[in-house]
Amino acid sequence: MTSADGVRAGVFLTHQQPPGRDPLVALDEQLSLVRTARDAGLDSVFAGQHHLAESMAHIQPLPWLARLAADAGDMTVGTGIHLLALHNPVDTAEAYAGLDVVAGGRSVFGVGLGYRQVEYDAFGVPPDQKVHRFTENLRIVEALWRGEAVTADLPWTRLDDVRTTFLPAARPDGRTRPPIWMAANSDGAVRRAARLADTWMINPHATRATVARQLDLFRAEREAAGRPPVTELPVIREVFCAPTREQALELAMPHLARKYEVYADWGQDRVMPGTESFRVGYDDLAHDRFVVGSPEDCTAALLPWRDELGVDHFVFRTDWAGMPVSAARTSLDLLAREVVPALRALPLPVS
Repeated sequence: MTSADGVRAGVFLTHQQPPGRDPLVALDEQLSLVRTARDAGLDSVFAGQHHLAESMAHIQPLPWLARLAADAGDMTVGTGIHLLALHNPVDTAEAYAGLDVVAGGRSVFGVGLGYRQVEYDAFGVPPDQKVHRFTENLRIVEALWRGEAVTADLPWTRLDDVRTTFLPAARPDGRTRPPIWMAANSDGAVRRAARLADTWMINPHATRATVARQLDLFRAEREAAGRPPVTELPVIREVFCAPTREQALELAMPHLARKYEVYADWGQDRVMPGTESFRVGYDDLAHDRFVVGSPEDCTAALLPWRDELGVDHFVFRTDWAGMPVSAARTSLDLLAREVVPALRALPLPVS
């Protein structure tokens, strides 16, 4: 069962694996995490996108989400994120409408720019065009999902008064498309999310202090653009839970540290605000960023996101490339049984 109101919680399954690992074994393991989350009453499951991920094998989100939807029950499935500027907007609109139907109308369309130059080079997108392509592609996808006739004369797509006849599923609240969540790291991207998306998909990399400052920017920009207050505020966090803090650190630290070494190699920290760097020791990297510990530790670290920042949808990333699935499953089970009920227990403060 899932929560109808208040705080929601889900899991982010990157399905990232060490290169050369048997993909069928990895698929079975990841599906076991989907079932664990479903049976524990979590609300959502998300997957991300990378191309040419040199340091790890990475399944693309559409086949992965379509497959896991069969095991997800009533959970929402979503992308975190689809690299919208790299892909044709017609293909995106029709493919993700298909995912929404496969998921029974329970999907989230998470989008973002990404940050890896190798991906933009592979798709022939010049860096100075990526924001324009992103915003135009989003405009086209939304118009097609509304059933409108679309005209566009752009270098990467030519549309002459065309419609798509395959649309996302209708929703009980009257919406005709999936919610659009936009990922953002820099201040400028946060402002863009405020103007263009239904909500900001808060990234797992920034510290709580940084996010608190950027939320002020987000809300001010949204008000200035005449957009209504968001109805959902999601955050992705690196979270690992074990019976004791010592066990949690022992199990999570090697895999989390390696993950952020890869992020540093890919340049993720270069798109963060200020001078944040991932090329620091684990303790400095983890401070105010990772949530690793006992159920009591995790609850204490996550409650301020709810009570001080207004987050009402927590998406836990609790397994990383190379981690034994048994450890990830134990963490997920503990989070669902002992941490999520505490996050749901009290009403959100009135803003």
